[in-house]
Formats: sequence, C-alpha cells, structure tokens
Amino acid sequence: MTDFPYTTAPPDNKATIGLVVLQSDETLEHDFQRLIPPQKIVQHVTRVASEQEVNCDTLAAMQQSLPAAASMFPRAAQFDVVGYGCTSGTAVIGPENIAKLISSSCSTKKVTEPLSALIAACRKLELKNIAFLSPYIEEVSTTLRTTLQETGITTPVFGSFNEAEEEKVVRIDKKSIVDAAIKLGSYSEVDAVFLSCTNLKTLDVIADIEAKILKPVLSSNQVMAWHICSLASVKLRHQHMGTLLSGSAK
Repeated sequence: MTDFPYTTAPPDNKATIGLVVLQSDETLEHDFQRLIPPQKIVQHVTRVASEQEVNCDTLAAMQQSLPAAASMFPRAAQFDVVGYGCTSGTAVIGPENIAKLISSSCSTKKVTEPLSALIAACRKLELKNIAFLSPYIEEVSTTLRTTLQETGITTPVFGSFNEAEEEKVVRIDKKSIVDAAIKLGSYSEVDAVFLSCTNLKTLDVIADIEAKILKPVLSSNQVMAWHICSLASVKLRHQHMGTLLSGSAK
C-alpha cells in the first residue's frame, strides 16, 4: 500500500440545515429538494419512525423516537436550523418539546416545524382568518386549530378528506386538492387557505388555487422551507409557488 498525503479544504460558505422526515412521508424530502437553493444551503436528512395510521396517539408516540432520529445526522455537522416535518404531530407534541428533543441529539442553533412556520408566515402576510384543509380525520386537526386560535389565527372554515392512513394521503390527486381548496377559499370570512400535511402533494397547485380565489395559499412544506431559510438568513424565492415565495409579500 502507498500512503498519500492530503490537504483539507475550508468548509463551504453555506448555511447548513437538517430535515427530520417521517418514515411514512413520501413528499416532503422531494419538495425540499425543489425548494431549497443548493448554492446557498447544505441539506441533511434523517427519518423518524412513524405509523401508517394517523391519530393523536400515534402522533404523540413519535416524541419517543425523535432524539434517536436527530442523532443520525452527521456528528460533525453544525446546523443553522433543523426542521421537524410533521404539522399535526407538532401540535400534539408541542413546538417547545420538539425543539428540546431535537437539540438534545444534534448541534443546532434553531429548530422549527410547520406549525411555527405557518404562524410566522401568517404574521408576515398579515393573515388572521384562514381556511384549513386537512387530509386527516377531524380529531387530528382539532389540536392544531386550537393552537392556531391561541396565537390569534382563526380557522372559521375547515374541510378534510377524512383519511386516517398515510399511504392513502400521499395518493390524493391534484384535482381533489384544488377543488377542495377553491371551495374553502371562496368563503368571504377567510383571507387565505392553508393546505395542511407534509405528505400532501401541494407544491404544484398553490399558484393555480391562488389564481382562482385571489387569496394567498399556504402549505406545510412551503411555509417550513420558507421559515427554515428565513432563520438561516437565506432568501427563498420561487415565482410559481405562491405569494409567500414570490417576493411580493411585505
């Protein structure tokens, strides 16, 4: 064997983010590959064990696996932000608990998730009354809507595909999402629509829905990508993925 000397290169001058994706999620990781600018951000992904059936008990159970999932990030990585990819799970476990569980197992300056990201996006766009579309059974969304209410964001209009199995949620087609969102967004008492769930395929329908209802449309993956980039001091701009990412927001 021949030993060769080597030199080391300095770290890339990029922000470093981590993404904790549910085992059952088939959408979030792909959406982030499309949304996050690779020239500005280095992205690492890990998975957390999750059940196929979605209810409050299975969502709460994920907190037991979160530290182990975060510990699977590269040990040498120093994260600017780590995001936990579960909207309803965040409401059940609590944003503060999620931040503690993740921070206990990896080195990160900040932690976010779709719930905190949604609240930040609503404040950015000055939204107070949103229509809420969920794929899940009603009990899963109740805690989430209550948490939003406590922050001053009401959800007077609510609709659901009433599905309990994650593998079926990811197969809900674009037309079903668009039709439901347009119906909910047509109500005069709401000033935006939120498409909840990181596994729901929403990224390519946001602009179409906005064009029909003439109101902002937010989705779990869109708001979390925006919030992660904001916390990492990186501007996120996309022209065909909603008002939030278009650069037209105040």
